[in-house]
Amino acid sequence: MRNKLLIGSAILGVLLAIGSAYISGIPAKPQTPAFKPASNPYAKGIYANGIVETPQASGENINLYPEVPGTVVKILVAEGQHVKAGTPLLILDDSVQRATTASAKAQIDVAKATRKNLQDQYGKLKASWTLDARSVSKDALDTAENAARGANATLELAQKQYEAANALLAKYSIKALSEGTVLSVNTAVGSYISSQGVYSSYTGAFRPVMVLGNTEGSLAVRCYIDEILIHRIPDPADIEARMFIHGTDINIPLKFVRIQPNVTPKIELSSQRTERVDVRVLPVIFSFEKRKGVSIYPGQLVDVYIGEKHSTPKK
Repeated sequence: MRNKLLIGSAILGVLLAIGSAYISGIPAKPQTPAFKPASNPYAKGIYANGIVETPQASGENINLYPEVPGTVVKILVAEGQHVKAGTPLLILDDSVQRATTASAKAQIDVAKATRKNLQDQYGKLKASWTLDARSVSKDALDTAENAARGANATLELAQKQYEAANALLAKYSIKALSEGTVLSVNTAVGSYISSQGVYSSYTGAFRPVMVLGNTEGSLAVRCYIDEILIHRIPDPADIEARMFIHGTDINIPLKFVRIQPNVTPKIELSSQRTERVDVRVLPVIFSFEKRKGVSIYPGQLVDVYIGEKHSTPKK
């Protein structure tokens, strides 16, 4: 009986092994991709990583940093709001600087009173000396004249100190220097900010207090061409490119804007940090019109393929 059980168990084990082998050998049916991966639309196109930004005549988006440190007491704008040049954006606590400015202004009144007193004294001595040179010594007259001149200099110094204090007081109200759209506000009322910006508790790094972008309806793409591909970039007059949005089948034609003629170290677009590799890239900027119904925002990463006009498309 025992031998029969052993033989039966062995046969069952063999059958299970054969069944498992058969099932595992059946090829799995691949899942349908959520979207079609970006493919090179050009016969000899080159690939580049790109990041969407607002178009700028020069430079990049406007990063705002305060010229003076302080605690934020009021934020006057919201993200997505259009602002004109000179519009106040946020206000810092200026109580200490306001008191300093008031003190500097009071020093002007003190200096004016002192100057008047010394000028009056000099005027009296001068008049007496004019009537009778023996009534006032030349030394006393010269001393009074020098004191009056010193009072003028003291008043001028007080006025300059007040102007400097008042100019510094104006720095506690951060204003937009150019027209644009508020892309992000990275601080809150009660937060302390400095010339380094604002500390992010999520990334552990400092960020600009605000970021402003262009007000135009179009957007731009900044892409970086690897140095080993620079020689394959077509002539600027013949450049043609397409942008592919991650996670979709959408691709948008791009219009060449300019090449920044300065090869720089490669950066990691997702964190804007220089990679620790000896690779350099050439920035190339394209513009495009935002399509209706397509959600795309500054800071979004995209795939860019660059080709040449009138070239034979890839089949």
